[in-house]
Amino acid sequence: MGSTTNPRIVQCRRLGLAGVCFEALSKSYPPRGGSDPVEVIRELSLTIEDGEFLVLVGPSGCGKSTLLRLMAGLETPSSGEIFIGDHPVSRLRPAQRNVAMVFQSYALYPHLSVRDNLGFGLRRSRQRTVLQQIQDQLHRTTRRFPQPLSLSSPREARLEIRVNEVAEALELDQLLDRRPKELSGGQKQRVALGRAMARQPDVFLMDEPLSNLDAKLRGSTRTRIVDLQRQLGTTTLYVTHDQVEAMTMGHRIAVLNQGRLQQLGTPMELYRWPSNLFVAQFIGSPPMNVLPVTVASAGTLLLGERRLPVEGVLADALPALEGQSLNGGIRPEQLRIAPATNRNLPADVSHSEVLGNEQLITCRLLDGGHLIQVRADPDLDATPGSRVHLEAEPTGWRLFDRLGEAIARPHPPRSSENEPLLPNLG
Repeated sequence: MGSTTNPRIVQCRRLGLAGVCFEALSKSYPPRGGSDPVEVIRELSLTIEDGEFLVLVGPSGCGKSTLLRLMAGLETPSSGEIFIGDHPVSRLRPAQRNVAMVFQSYALYPHLSVRDNLGFGLRRSRQRTVLQQIQDQLHRTTRRFPQPLSLSSPREARLEIRVNEVAEALELDQLLDRRPKELSGGQKQRVALGRAMARQPDVFLMDEPLSNLDAKLRGSTRTRIVDLQRQLGTTTLYVTHDQVEAMTMGHRIAVLNQGRLQQLGTPMELYRWPSNLFVAQFIGSPPMNVLPVTVASAGTLLLGERRLPVEGVLADALPALEGQSLNGGIRPEQLRIAPATNRNLPADVSHSEVLGNEQLITCRLLDGGHLIQVRADPDLDATPGSRVHLEAEPTGWRLFDRLGEAIARPHPPRSSENEPLLPNLG
């Protein structure tokens, strides 16, 4: 489904053995009751490099999980192609794709031990005759018997070595004989991860694997997944709704909305330079404040009667935009509580949340009555109804046109040491 002369496909084939490429991929479901077909994925083209950890984010119903199911072979695309390395796989059965999926619900077999859950995928992936299956089953049944009474199986012996390696890596070696009902949520999630790892797949697919865990366990398991992926170097697609997971786990983030790719980049690229208003207000918690502004002279913006300076990359673009009405975006940490001056924005405090290391203040601007959020010192007295004055960081403004597209987007900023390291692809 796609010519070998297509430049995007050529690019896919340079990625390595386990690079992934979605080429003009679409997925629609047939109409019901006279309605139109339901388009879930729309002409999506996306390249994931060999060994990369890519996080997929977007609102509910945007197509994230459907994309994973298409990759796994649980759904068939309506058009387009999926490549793993240089091999088109969209018409292959799931078992032929060498991908492993970790589900939100763990999907463990309740009647099997941890040991047998870890080895289940390995057993299913190997062709065996009926006699070999009987021999392997007898080996598992008699493995605890005295040596003269136990039956050996070279296949099962190799499988058990692999299972023990995975169990040790995930600290499950003391739990191998337990059933899933005897495990905690975190232990179940590790078993689900281990079952995927044991197969040594080309690609890991993870569909919100931490959503059922409490906050503390989610943090420790998140670190474990990142460490394991770094050690294994396996190409990984990870779906999440969690902002912390998205910003801290992936080499890059892909933002989807209504089945379309909105932006692809490193976490800090998306946070600092969103490509449109949707990304600006989806990435970041709390999201970017967006205010109606007019471009004025001398590198300034007008917000109501207030004239606000702009510095940095966007300042060079303002002369050509003078007089235009735009949307001005600014992050909560780029607004500071300051003395009352002609430039600063007066606002009344509506609500305050003290989070220990910081305080999130929701204010209503006197100019226009717009609600905005500000990060402030936790010791600041910000009682509801009190008056504050806000100073906007001149380099913090981001501008968007009437259609919501970013204006004067610069080249991607240099990676900071706070970002995850990209895999060595050279």
